[in-house]
Amino acid sequence: MAFKPNYNHERAERDRLKTAKKAEKLKQQQDRSAQRAAERDDLTSNESGKQS
Repeated sequence: MAFKPNYNHERAERDRLKTAKKAEKLKQQQDRSAQRAAERDDLTSNESGKQS
């Protein structure tokens, strides 16, 4: 006979996967934001150097 389903374990596994997916998405969003900020800072520092 097959094992009895363990719904609590299945639920915990789904929640773990959901949390990991959200964390990865947030990390990618923060990386993109940091990259845009770095590019913006780089452009403003280059422009201010040209004007002087």
